[in-house]
Amino acid sequence: MKIYHNPRCSKSRQGLAILEASELEFETIKYLDTPVSKKELEEIIKLLKIAPIDLVRKNEAYWKENYKGKTLTDDAIISAMVENPKLIERPIVINNGKAVIGRPPEIIKSIL
Repeated sequence: MKIYHNPRCSKSRQGLAILEASELEFETIKYLDTPVSKKELEEIIKLLKIAPIDLVRKNEAYWKENYKGKTLTDDAIISAMVENPKLIERPIVINNGKAVIGRPPEIIKSIL
């Protein structure tokens, strides 16, 4: 099991607390410190069963300044998230071939 975590995000911290309380083994990936590769992000999106745009934090200033209102391909959206990991919604938890975005954090329990 993995959690893609940003310690500065309250929802991400709440998601991490849920995993810690579960007493299951998991790996914490601080994706701002250790950015995800394009291939890894494509796999995460596939597991989440969402379009790449649905993983973007559209209220981030960087998104608004550089991408808002533009027509982008899925590949361009994924590249933007790889180059600017702050744009990735969080937390993401992956367990046994299933994945969820922990918003609200309680949804994480559905894949434990």
